[in-house]
Amino acid sequence: MRLLVDAGNTRVKWQLRDGQVLVRQGASRFDDDVFAELAGIGGSVSGVAISTVISESRRLELEHKLAGVVPVRPRFFWSESVRNGLKSAYANPETMGADRWHAMYAGWRKVAGAFAVIDAGSAITVDFVGGDGQHRGGYILPGRGMMLRSLKSDAARIRFEDHKADAGEPGVTTSECVLHGLFWLWQSMVTRIQQDCQHYGIDSILLTGGDADGIHAAGLRAEYIEDLVLVGLATIDAEEARQ
Repeated sequence: MRLLVDAGNTRVKWQLRDGQVLVRQGASRFDDDVFAELAGIGGSVSGVAISTVISESRRLELEHKLAGVVPVRPRFFWSESVRNGLKSAYANPETMGADRWHAMYAGWRKVAGAFAVIDAGSAITVDFVGGDGQHRGGYILPGRGMMLRSLKSDAARIRFEDHKADAGEPGVTTSECVLHGLFWLWQSMVTRIQQDCQHYGIDSILLTGGDADGIHAAGLRAEYIEDLVLVGLATIDAEEARQ
């Protein structure tokens, strides 16, 4: 069996697969006992593939956590300049977050034509890919949690309760002003994404990430795929295993 891991800045998600069959999956915050559910069955893991954007110190900590439950050393998959026709826009592709590359590769293998990927995680990333496989570039914006934390820490007199909001009209309390303001920004972002997709001739938009529901509520017309990064990672891992 193969263990696939998507280690983000906030959460670690994993899937245990036997060929194409999903055997078990889990997700938790990095500082929790991430792989507790693998206790007793980790010995059956023959390979570990990891996509991550965490710091080097945390990457080593993740390796240590894995060493306690699986008998094999993990392989880390990073961004590439090209793979099976998908071409990075970066002159130095290794500086792109691996999660963005793996999400794009999942899209490339799924969509017959141009597409966009929006990953609404700790940061919101937007990437455009042409039908020829050329990555047109993208955007990185602060995610919901990051934006709310910045208001709480950098604006001492702004006090608000955090809850989900799907309205963008002017608020009449501080909490509404903050949360409706965030949704208002998302609505503006969605409008721009859809304008850019029209400009680039993109009909397919793929949406993933923990805050995908909020982006969808803001009006984005997209196909939601929960574990898009892991889908791309699994595809690349399988391709490498066949070589």
